[in-house]
Amino acid sequence: MERIKKLSGATVGIDTAPLIYFIEEKPPYLSVLEPFFAEMEKGSFLVSTSTITLLEVLVYPMRAGNYSLASEYKDILLHSKMITVEISHSISERAAGLRAKHNIRTPDALQISAAIETGADYFLSNDLRLPDIPSIKIITLDSLI
Repeated sequence: MERIKKLSGATVGIDTAPLIYFIEEKPPYLSVLEPFFAEMEKGSFLVSTSTITLLEVLVYPMRAGNYSLASEYKDILLHSKMITVEISHSISERAAGLRAKHNIRTPDALQISAAIETGADYFLSNDLRLPDIPSIKIITLDSLI
């Protein structure tokens, strides 16, 4: 919880996995994500993601015919204090630069680029393969537990 408080006043980009872990209440991450999203809703910090997250979180519920879960995902992405940005030309171009320099996968490059576009100081993920990127600090959920 103390690490979450340190994000106060910041903008935090968020990857898809933390959102899935939160909505589906996955231990041990829920102990970090519940206070994270509570602080977001209080306005302690801004949280942003991209429409890549919307695409990724809807696949499983749609495949399973679980439209209430799909609706829950859409609600938090489109009707909460989270900022969900569309992938623009500038985000795509920045993502290409990240891929060229850091050899990261396209979805990761787009997510991180969208976070940078919103002025994010941090990017919350649980992908241990993400490299250090000078313009944004990568935080893994595992490091917060």
